[in-house]
Amino acid sequence: QVQLVESGGGLVQPGGSLTLSCVASGSIFSLYAMGWARQAPGKELELVANIFRVGSPMYVDSVKGRFTILRDNAKNMISLQMNSLKPEDTAVYHCVGYRDYTGYANRNYDYWGQGTQVTVSS
Repeated sequence: QVQLVESGGGLVQPGGSLTLSCVASGSIFSLYAMGWARQAPGKELELVANIFRVGSPMYVDSVKGRFTILRDNAKNMISLQMNSLKPEDTAVYHCVGYRDYTGYANRNYDYWGQGTQVTVSS
């Protein structure tokens, strides 16, 4: 069983930057994909960035060009570099992991972190 722990959230002004980190208690090497999902008050959970065992990362349109997801299998961690932050990026950000393609395709997370709050406000 892999446990995920996020860190790096906080309060930032519009246009600012934050880097979120997610450390896994076990190996992430074999996981099909890992990613970041966010949930704002009153809104549905949104998967904003994914990074796969192989291939290029994927981003939701609203964060393309501003967010960068990285994966370090040796350190069992992923990160999310967030630049040019906007008030609409305010949410709790959760680290998620999928063991296989089926789980990813159906958005059935196998692993889920408790989340870290990101607030973008002046």
